[in-house]
Amino acid sequence: MRPLRTIILAAGRGVRMNSDIPKVLHPICGKPMIQHVINLARGVGSLKTYLILGFKNQEVREAISGPLEVVLQKRLLGTADAVRCTDPYFKNYKGDVLILSGDAPLLERRTIVQLIAKHRHRGAAGTFLTADRADPLGYGRVVRDHQGAVKAIREERDAAPKEKEITEINAGVYCFNAPTLFRLISGIKVNRKKNEFYLTDIVSLLVEKGERVETLKTLDSEEVLGINTREDLACAERILRNKILKSFMRQGVTIEDPQTTYIQLDVKIGRDTTIRPFTVIENNVGIGRRCWIGPFCRLRSGTRLADQVQVGNFTEVSRSHLGNRCLMKHFGFLGDAAVGSRVNIGAGTVTANFDGKKKNRTTILDEAFIGSDSILIAPLKVGRRALTAAGAVVTQGQSIPDGHVAMGVPARIVSKRRSS
Repeated sequence: MRPLRTIILAAGRGVRMNSDIPKVLHPICGKPMIQHVINLARGVGSLKTYLILGFKNQEVREAISGPLEVVLQKRLLGTADAVRCTDPYFKNYKGDVLILSGDAPLLERRTIVQLIAKHRHRGAAGTFLTADRADPLGYGRVVRDHQGAVKAIREERDAAPKEKEITEINAGVYCFNAPTLFRLISGIKVNRKKNEFYLTDIVSLLVEKGERVETLKTLDSEEVLGINTREDLACAERILRNKILKSFMRQGVTIEDPQTTYIQLDVKIGRDTTIRPFTVIENNVGIGRRCWIGPFCRLRSGTRLADQVQVGNFTEVSRSHLGNRCLMKHFGFLGDAAVGSRVNIGAGTVTANFDGKKKNRTTILDEAFIGSDSILIAPLKVGRRALTAAGAVVTQGQSIPDGHVAMGVPARIVSKRRSS
């Protein structure tokens, strides 16, 4: 099997976003849209990924992760010019090159795998992804001859009136035989209307040279959505969020109201857990089995809930771990806390984790009982089966021994807790 490398086009300004932030850094389900595309390249087996940057390239570099070769497009002269910038990296390379757009975060791995497989099976010089759209406005149209063979991709502004009626659009995803691509790309001429070099023109060049050009049509037109405006961004967020929620429901998670539930990527939820309305679960959260979350709950990144945990209404948990059968059923905040098993967190409890300079840790051991409206000023430790009375303010550095009761402002140890 021929090796595969990937080029991701992400140099543009994204003028229609009306933003000072590079377009590809706008988040979708908690991750910059460019990160979705980078992860896709890795997921289809790309051996090397070249990220072409231009506008505010340093800002983009600092926001992304993964093994990448960054290539600068010093002058923004179009997509073909961007690909030409990678030419020195492909000397003596005989494999395939996948080209993706950094503003197309909804592409599915299985679609790209099918595209690459068809490209190789047919021995094509170039294969690109298409879709049918009822409203193709703004997209390049796929022009075919009477036998259905591809002739060209015609951009919207260059299309003749009859061509604008075509509903099959170019999705901006290509797989090329690399030597053929870089041999012919210098033949692309500047488009006078935009003073740019269009990568789409490579298709007609390949046809003229007698090279084989193939297409793969996806049946899901939503996955090829390109993000150009804030409206597109909101649409992509909705589409991906719905996919995430459906995936969890298929895995045995009850989501009472998908329309008001927001779950980002990289979340794990155990079977028979129930997510109630108006719940927000951010990236990098793990939830065990048979938990009860919400309504009006926010679980922030780094949070881990074990099995049969209840986190109820108007609660926020951040970078905290809660053990089996913990209860936090009413409004409160836990930040940077390590909570053991069978702990009760009373209504109105707050861990004051920030001292103005750094975040500090609160430790609460098994079977402790935190009374309503307790304020725990980190760092501190609440021992096993210890109890804080309602309204207690446990000050920084304090440690409540196992089985003891603390009460007052500031809290003091007053007695041992009675056995249950």
